[in-house]
Amino acid sequence: MFVLFEEAGKFLAGRILSESDASLQVELDSGKRVKVKGVNALLKFEKPAPAELMAAGQKLSTDIELDLAWEFAGEGEFGFADLARDYFSADGKPATLEQQAAALFRLYDAPHYFRRAGKGRFKKAPAEILQQALAAIEKKKQVAAQITTWAEELGRGECPAPVREQLYKILFKPDKNSPEYKAVVEASRATHTAPLDLLQKAGAIASPYQFHWKRFLFENFPKGTGFPALQAPEVKDELPLADVKAFSIDDSATTEIDDALSVQGLGSGTVTLGIHIAAPGLAVLPGSPIDAVGRARLSTVYMPGYKLTMLPDEIVKSYTLQEGRNCPSLSLYLTIDEATLEIKESVTRLEQVPIVSNLRHDVLDSTFTEAFFEAAQSSPPTGVAWGVELSFLHRLARHLKAQREIARGKPENFNRPDYNFRLDNPTGGEPRGDEAVSISTRQRGAPLDLIVAEAMILANSTWGQWLAEHGVPGIYRSQASLAPGVKVRMGTKALPHAGLGVKSYAWSTSPLRRYTDLVNQWQIIACARHGRTAALAAPFKPKDAELFSIISGFDAAYSAYNGFQAGIERYWTLKYLQQNGITELTATAFKDNLVRADELPLVLPAVGAQGLPRGAKVRVRLGEIDEITLDVSGTVTERLDAELDESPDPLSEDDGEAEMAAGPISIAVDVNEPQTDAAAAAPVAG
Repeated sequence: MFVLFEEAGKFLAGRILSESDASLQVELDSGKRVKVKGVNALLKFEKPAPAELMAAGQKLSTDIELDLAWEFAGEGEFGFADLARDYFSADGKPATLEQQAAALFRLYDAPHYFRRAGKGRFKKAPAEILQQALAAIEKKKQVAAQITTWAEELGRGECPAPVREQLYKILFKPDKNSPEYKAVVEASRATHTAPLDLLQKAGAIASPYQFHWKRFLFENFPKGTGFPALQAPEVKDELPLADVKAFSIDDSATTEIDDALSVQGLGSGTVTLGIHIAAPGLAVLPGSPIDAVGRARLSTVYMPGYKLTMLPDEIVKSYTLQEGRNCPSLSLYLTIDEATLEIKESVTRLEQVPIVSNLRHDVLDSTFTEAFFEAAQSSPPTGVAWGVELSFLHRLARHLKAQREIARGKPENFNRPDYNFRLDNPTGGEPRGDEAVSISTRQRGAPLDLIVAEAMILANSTWGQWLAEHGVPGIYRSQASLAPGVKVRMGTKALPHAGLGVKSYAWSTSPLRRYTDLVNQWQIIACARHGRTAALAAPFKPKDAELFSIISGFDAAYSAYNGFQAGIERYWTLKYLQQNGITELTATAFKDNLVRADELPLVLPAVGAQGLPRGAKVRVRLGEIDEITLDVSGTVTERLDAELDESPDPLSEDDGEAEMAAGPISIAVDVNEPQTDAAAAAPVAG
């Protein structure tokens, strides 16, 4: 005697060895013995052999038309043998064993037509439910066919429009159930091509530059880069007019002029340095529509030839420190002994400041050189606008830097230059990616840079301490020590910044460009207005959850923006190599097998660099450039220095900020996931 039974959703058949009221002992064709519950036994039979019955039943089940079987089925519950009788037997005689097995298999395989009501028992689905199910099945077939068609097109090097439109979503934040994503996966499998290479060959990527730009926008500006219609509110405070002549120092491309300087009392023995910061915080209030825009963006995004400002241009124009205007400002005045440069006193004021000049360092660097300021120490400059004021500020900046270096325990070294990228893009709009690019160098710590940098460090550290003294929280940057691996962190407490050599450091001098600075400006304004009761009036209170939320959001955005800037600068560096036909360059061994180009902002792996001493000078022959992965490799062809001297490592100071070689682009397409039903049913032609 044999039995057909169901076990864990599968149909099995075997010989009955023993039988009790509750269970059967069954031997399968494989020789394995199993215990079967009596309720799971669906058919008992003498012949044919179990394997023959299973094969015959499966074959016959494919002949059963489901629509016809659904019509034959009664309205109530029924057994598979009942359906087999009604479907196969015209005279009402019992169905054969093979017909019963066929009906059983077919019923189990059609849950949209028939619902299970127990072991071997079924009930047909209501007509309206059946129609919905059939429509869904038909739609699924159509989607599967569409996936197959798209995958075939991709395999032929053609990109379907829906895939192109979903490109960045597919690659980086995919809905893995979407047909566009599945088509890419199936085409990649069929052609044995990596998804990114597949899409590139199919023309989905308009250009390498657009790939990097659109990816950045997709990940960071999913709603676009446009601003809502906003109107800059006026400063309502009646601010006194400062009796100073202030000037700013920026690059010619700078429109967000946040800071300016003034100097009074030269030659009197006591000098007053004014550090004047644009004060949007006097008019833009927390929770306002403009605040919402700033908090959403958190920082201006910089890149060669273009930028995405944190605030709309019209808003920036209202508060920027434009020459020829009296501008609302948050001013820090420091009383300084002219001879010793000791700071005697500091005071903060809210006022209007006359901005006399917007100086541009790219125009004036050739005038205000180290030699100029060296000569000014013995003979005051004449005939040069702002020469006397800048000479004092340069002397002060060197003094402030020296003091910070004592506190940090070692000098700051600016061994590598800053690189300036300029694109031949007269319109100033979004770059296309094929513009002619020039790269020039500017030594870090150039005199005008040093003046501005030290003044801003002084303001940020002074205001940071001032907030703490008033019990008003701010957003601080701190670094516990200069030990390897100790990073700069952001928090709400006034902690030391070892890298800068100051007791505390709160970004406050760029409120038009960084949201953290605008937040700190609101807090400083509260101190200026309310003095010792500022903690009660400040927008953000101690341990305010909003501050921690802002820090978290800013950290993530600032990191993403800086990463994009580094990547797009690398793109333009590679473009510069191509446009100028540069196939070899001199470089310095960096670490492992990496070298850093001596005259370009480029780090790359080089065959033959492994094992070279750090700082070794080499000539490198460049390999092929990949503008999508931003990758280029090289081969060391010559060692240019005989041996290294024992001077300090020129690369050690800025390891933490060193640009790295390109790595593989991480995408979210997983071609190793289980194959879809559509793919299994319809292989893709390669």
